Amino acid sequence: MAADTLPPLVAAQLNYLLTHSPLSVKVDQIWSGCKNPHLTDRFTLLIPFCLDYIRWDVIYNAQFPLAAPDVIFAAEDENFHPIAIDGEEEGGVHKPKSSLCDWNSKDPSRLLSLIHELRDLYISYQRKRVGELEDERLKFEISTIFSREGIEMCMSSGTDKPEEVRFSVPLLDMDLNKLVQGCPWRHQQKIYLQVIFPVTRKYSVAPSAPRVKLVSSSELKILFSVEDVKLPPWLDGMCMAEYLPTMEETLRAQVLEAVASIGVRRRFIEALAPLFGRPVEADPVFCRKATFLAASSVFTFLVHFVIPSQFPKQQPVLMLQSSQHLNTQGTPVMSPALTDYRWSPRWEASQMAERIFEFLVEECLSFKKYCNESLLQQH
Repeated sequence: MAADTLPPLVAAQLNYLLTHSPLSVKVDQIWSGCKNPHLTDRFTLLIPFCLDYIRWDVIYNAQFPLAAPDVIFAAEDENFHPIAIDGEEEGGVHKPKSSLCDWNSKDPSRLLSLIHELRDLYISYQRKRVGELEDERLKFEISTIFSREGIEMCMSSGTDKPEEVRFSVPLLDMDLNKLVQGCPWRHQQKIYLQVIFPVTRKYSVAPSAPRVKLVSSSELKILFSVEDVKLPPWLDGMCMAEYLPTMEETLRAQVLEAVASIGVRRRFIEALAPLFGRPVEADPVFCRKATFLAASSVFTFLVHFVIPSQFPKQQPVLMLQSSQHLNTQGTPVMSPALTDYRWSPRWEASQMAERIFEFLVEECLSFKKYCNESLLQQH
């Protein structure tokens, strides 16, 4: 949420932006431009663009909170002039009137509308910059994917690296949020293909393959990790329009398999219950974690299960936590991560549970000894 020191009207607009934007906009810093340093009126926004963030400073005036803000763009975007004066034309085309022209400071949604408007214009600005490059391969690539929605592109260069063009291509025409029942995701989850081409101003008979990488929204990793996907090779002479269909088909199958694996993990947790009792705590949506209370004579402890997304190919990681022993920091004594037990992904869930239970019957004695030794070392 916005800092309490912002003027109320400004704070309301910033909070509305952070709460209601479909983009994961972040506030980098909030500071004051007034003589009174306790009254802040400006902030830096980190706005998602082309699988990275652009930094824009939003400048209000605390003494005149009803006035529209100024927006300062990065130094490298000095040629980006999105705000139109009424009646202004560019290249013979009438530029639309900006939302700043009829600013209503009492409408909390106005900042959100302004940032989205400017971001849309920034997308067009970067697309135009890329299109003006004297690179025949890039011109061809753009022409083959022109009709595909949601693609973003930008130029990247620096004093110590060559010019490159980065493409962000949204993949899979499916609502990932609706695939998981009860998922807690606030933002729409997406998977993108990042494609990076070097800028080549000379014609090349056999241009080199671009760098390609799958990128997903961070929250999706609990269901499906794009790092586990093996991308198909980029063949000589291939373009994005040829590469994408095969890659998307493979990706779609793996995503659907990951969704189906939730049920496999749920059945495993259910198979633990006859041996360990009902779980003290369990992840009801993705079934990646579960905790059970166990006992050996008078020694009671918790068994934490961390179930990987690649289950049952990868076995669960177990950790034991004493209910009776504290370390020097005053927190419960924990065992190291345990994976050295017998395992086969071909076993039935009930057999997996039985083997883990048999392992813990012996392991808990070693853990009890470890806890008692830890207690003695404190004295």
